[in-house]
Amino acid sequence: MGSTDTGTAGTRTEHDCVGVLEVPRDVYWGIHTLRALRNFTVGRARVGDHPELVRGYALVKRACALANEELGLLDPDRARLIAAACRDVESGALDDQFPVDALQGGAGTSTNMNVNEVVANRALELAGHARGDYRFIHPNDDVNRSQSTNDTYPTACRLAILDALGPLLQSTRSLARAFHRLADRHADDVTIGRTQLQDAVPMTFGQEFHVFASLLKADAKALEALRPTLETINLGATAVGTGICADVRFRAEAVRNLASITGLALCAAPDPVAAVTDMSAFVGTSSTLKNLAIHLKKAADDLRLLNSGPHAGLDEIDVPARQAGSSIMPGKVNPVIPECVDQCCFMVIGMDATVCLASSEGQLQLNAFEPVVIHQILSSIALLRNAMDMFRGRCVDGITVDTERGRRYAEASPSIAAALNPVIGYERSVAIAKEATRSGRTVREVAANLTDLPGDRLDALLDPLTLSRRLGQTCRERAAATPPTA
Repeated sequence: MGSTDTGTAGTRTEHDCVGVLEVPRDVYWGIHTLRALRNFTVGRARVGDHPELVRGYALVKRACALANEELGLLDPDRARLIAAACRDVESGALDDQFPVDALQGGAGTSTNMNVNEVVANRALELAGHARGDYRFIHPNDDVNRSQSTNDTYPTACRLAILDALGPLLQSTRSLARAFHRLADRHADDVTIGRTQLQDAVPMTFGQEFHVFASLLKADAKALEALRPTLETINLGATAVGTGICADVRFRAEAVRNLASITGLALCAAPDPVAAVTDMSAFVGTSSTLKNLAIHLKKAADDLRLLNSGPHAGLDEIDVPARQAGSSIMPGKVNPVIPECVDQCCFMVIGMDATVCLASSEGQLQLNAFEPVVIHQILSSIALLRNAMDMFRGRCVDGITVDTERGRRYAEASPSIAAALNPVIGYERSVAIAKEATRSGRTVREVAANLTDLPGDRLDALLDPLTLSRRLGQTCRERAAATPPTA
């Protein structure tokens, strides 16, 4: 790869192993990026649309430049300029210089070349040289020294995921706290539980809402647990994990520098050859995101059911009215925010299927499909984060509960007869439940006629709030024990 200054006024001439092309003079990328732009034209997403990936790659290049300098493989001036250029990339100021399609062949080679060219040309500019004057700083010989796409790309992908997990965790915990607050407000408000969409036994609205908070808290813990796997990297392994073209000391120095720069507990993979092909960190991450989507979908679905009606549904809660629900039915309002959340979850679940399939297609010493894997994972993270923030701010924080309706449902349901089982037996309880269903009376009323239990005993046995609190802490106690959002 090289450049001469024989292009037209608006271009510079660069060459590679395939031939010669005119590259726009005002861009930081070069011929390899231009070829990728022409070759990969399938999607709308660009590498620069994932700033975490661009930042992660720049961090990798900076750590490698420092390691090469320390080992005497790169002179201090070049290393200083490359590091400075990397910092500019890390800041996001050059995100528009990464225009390659996120879906690309070559196992990420085009992204690596794009980064090499942008860093090299920015470093040349800082040194007072023209872009493309690779005699002074070369994208491959200097920026990519001691490296390969096969070790830098997966390392950058891991850094990108770790970067994106921070905001995702914050959104997850914020939504969990919102459900905790909602649960706390309704810790003593009873309703009827339902299994298989049929009446079950009494519970409180607080318990019902607390479920969503508990699931999200578990998801946050699962996301945190991904860190050790993502922090194990194969930087320095180069092409197939053998470390070819790199000093034997480079791997340790590069990992040490990257850990110092990022503040992460990074460590070198114990088997670098295996690490080049191992996709388990990505599969595990995607699976955890899918599980979060499933829990989020459950919350959205349950709120839609509880909001159904208002006259022919459950109508136990009201989600905030956000827009007209029909172009023909006057006054109709739909639960549009939970519906939007559901659609985001559908997409995340589908993207996990893509990650699994792509991860299973690695042949011999390399998986060539990491570009679609990281694109789907970062897209899932962004989608979930935005969905949860919208869900919290536009729906959960504004939910109101019809406590009187909930109590009526709890007291009127024949299923409350289950509380009589230990006292009068299952068969007699069934008879009471059937008679309550047939007559339209409450279980309390029927039991007063069909048993000799005194009224105060029946009141104690069949009180919905007492029944809902038979096990565990109350919702208010659990909410109080939950740490505030980070």
